[in-house]
Amino acid sequence: MNFTRNILAPTALCALLLGGFTACSKKVNPAGQKVEQPFSGNKYQSTAAWFRGVGIGTSQAQNIARSKADLDAKNQLAGQVGTNMRSVADQYLGETGNTGASDVADKFQSLVREVMNTEMADLRKFDEEVRFNETTKDYTVYVAYEIKKNAMLRFMKKQARADNKIDEITQKKIDEILDKEIEKADAAGE
Repeated sequence: MNFTRNILAPTALCALLLGGFTACSKKVNPAGQKVEQPFSGNKYQSTAAWFRGVGIGTSQAQNIARSKADLDAKNQLAGQVGTNMRSVADQYLGETGNTGASDVADKFQSLVREVMNTEMADLRKFDEEVRFNETTKDYTVYVAYEIKKNAMLRFMKKQARADNKIDEITQKKIDEILDKEIEKADAAGE
């Protein structure tokens, strides 16, 4: 009994205190704890050859969670395609600098919007994960979509040729713009 009080009690007290000090000495990030997010990393990021988008949806109904995730991913893709094409049109406008260039750029941007409103060419779901939280009874669905850039650009070229509102000169310029971008995407072809 004496042995326990004299030897083990101070040892246990020291271990408890040291454990408390090491716990207190850990730095806590004011932003909170880092969360490991599924579908992150290079595999899920856009490249020179691919547009990629990841969507997350949560609901108590699995099909609604999947629909939300699909919509989220497709919105990301549409934003990337639209931004990329606006950049291309702006570059073209800056390169040419003539009065017809702004007309071509406007028609090019309206073509992009029209294509995005109708359909995204060569859209593929390349990954999906479904999780169920027992506590909240919620499904969380993660999806990843991709579009091959050169396929999207070829589709846009086809749509431009089918558009009766685009005159022949503007059509030639749009073809030039798209052909340059298709070459870049083909060169990057992963």
